[in-house]
Amino acid sequence: MSLNFAREVALSAYYETDPETKMALTRQAAQLWLALDHETDYGVVGHGGVQAPGRPLKPELVSPKQVPKRNPVSAQGRAVHIHALAHIEFVATNLAWDAVLRFSGLPHAYYRDWAQVALEEAKHYEMLRDRLRQYGYDYGDFHAHNGLWQMAEKTAEDPLHRMMLVPRYLEARALEAVPIMRRKFLEGGDQQTADILTEIGEEEIGHVAAGSRWFAALCKTRGMDRQQAFLDLLTSNGRFKYGSKGAVNREVRLQAGFTPWELDQLDQLHHRSSRRPGSGG
Repeated sequence: MSLNFAREVALSAYYETDPETKMALTRQAAQLWLALDHETDYGVVGHGGVQAPGRPLKPELVSPKQVPKRNPVSAQGRAVHIHALAHIEFVATNLAWDAVLRFSGLPHAYYRDWAQVALEEAKHYEMLRDRLRQYGYDYGDFHAHNGLWQMAEKTAEDPLHRMMLVPRYLEARALEAVPIMRRKFLEGGDQQTADILTEIGEEEIGHVAAGSRWFAALCKTRGMDRQQAFLDLLTSNGRFKYGSKGAVNREVRLQAGFTPWELDQLDQLHHRSSRRPGSGG
């Protein structure tokens, strides 16, 4: 199996603007990457870099404050919520390919991990898009925001920063959020979407665990203290929003590769945030 061919198909998926075609190419590319053997030289994977990924003209990207409110009481409110989740999974598919295509010379297992993540994120998108269509809407019918991808841009120069601040920071917030969202859909009488969220939540634990695994490996390779790197990157990010999603789910985050010490730090951040006026925590 040729790395060059696998890379070209992954690039086609990454730059594709049509969502359905992107997901079909993602399945093809993931199979190619997962078939590469341990002798593959990944030293030139990111040669020349990658630009911004392809996306359709809709949804229109707006400020988070302009995104429609998610109200699970009404059918349209639930559709708005499903659309927001589908958008996250669309962006997450691009993020996974960016992690594969941008960074060179990492171990074989790194590329396998993120090709598998791309495959699963594409499946999540398709599940949510199909459910959205059952509500009479489609991806692109509502506004969305670009916060997840903006963090990818901020971490484009260093895979250690990427592993910490995308899967282990932004995406990890889903570990607390998914059970809350699932309960809201159940309260709205939508068992089918709740079941989809259960499957997504289980697989997202593995995605965050991949981030944890490679954050730890890169710290070790560079001779860096993992605890100090964890604190430094959180501090430099400066957006402590764990409190908005409720208390840290220690059991699930342990499964996702967080250490007890890291969880203690996140607990402190949550308590600090929840004491702020108007924090909602």
